[in-house]
Amino acid sequence: MSILKKHSTEPHAINRWPAWLDITQGVTGLALVLFMWVHMLMVSSILLGNDVFYFVARMFEGQYIFGRPYPLLVSFFAAAIFVIFSVHALVAIRHIPNSYREYRAIWQHSRSLQHADTTLWLIQVITGLLLMFFASVHLYGVFTHPGDIGPYASSDRIVSGVMWPLYLVLLFAVELHAGIGIYRLALKWGWPSGKNPRQMRRILSRAKWAISIFFIVLGLLTLSAYIKIGIEHREHAGERYLPAALQSLQHTPSEPRPEN
Repeated sequence: MSILKKHSTEPHAINRWPAWLDITQGVTGLALVLFMWVHMLMVSSILLGNDVFYFVARMFEGQYIFGRPYPLLVSFFAAAIFVIFSVHALVAIRHIPNSYREYRAIWQHSRSLQHADTTLWLIQVITGLLLMFFASVHLYGVFTHPGDIGPYASSDRIVSGVMWPLYLVLLFAVELHAGIGIYRLALKWGWPSGKNPRQMRRILSRAKWAISIFFIVLGLLTLSAYIKIGIEHREHAGERYLPAALQSLQHTPSEPRPEN
């Protein structure tokens, strides 16, 4: 009797897995958002000129550290991001409805309540499903062809390789998903606090939209620049870009050098 009474008064074991999964989802999501924002800023360097983007591409290949480019470093980064992306998707997918009936119920619920945050959650679910496919395709391409990054190589892939539709969808899906994700992560962990949490929430919502619009506009300008270069370079697709300063260094003694 004493043993039974002892066990009956003990509290039930607490299942901490949901909390750990939420933490994992938040940490991986935050890491991916920060990476994507830095990635967009690096990719948009094409707006400053071909030479600037050439410098950025070679920087990630380690040329300015090791004296020569190592494209495998890009493959390593792509693989690391894919692992983080996969972990984030696996822990986040448990919140996604798994049937048409559930989606319809949530959609009807959202329309009847007209609750902005519920609508944002639905947008995040849709963009998350799109990213599972489009982001995986992009990361696989970077992993298998790490040396094909440059003003001409990237532009040829977008235009001659007809990858611009994928990047267009990816741009909107990533930036909407990232902005909403940061907003919901801040709310989940109680960031908008203070004397007037409602006002802080409105400020956070406006900041979310401002950041998303900024990166979408920047992404559209960047994609337009690559498309322009790709169209102009279409007849020479496959040729790699080389800055004028490096072209002059490639002249051999037997070749006549241009006169001043």
